[in-house]
Amino acid sequence: MNPEDRLVDLEIKLAHQEHLADTLNRTVYEQARRIDQLEAMLRQLAEHVRDRMPAAANEKPPHY
Repeated sequence: MNPEDRLVDLEIKLAHQEHLADTLNRTVYEQARRIDQLEAMLRQLAEHVRDRMPAAANEKPPHY
């Protein structure tokens, strides 16, 4: 393999590596964004449950 062919092969491999790195970066970004959304939803759910607990704790069960 002559030096020019080797250089072309290296450039092709580098282009594939750059594409892979970009794809992985986008994936990590999207996952982090989704985790942030899920954490916000979890906080809202926990707050909702906390707000409802005192009212439910003071109620007598139906069999009393």
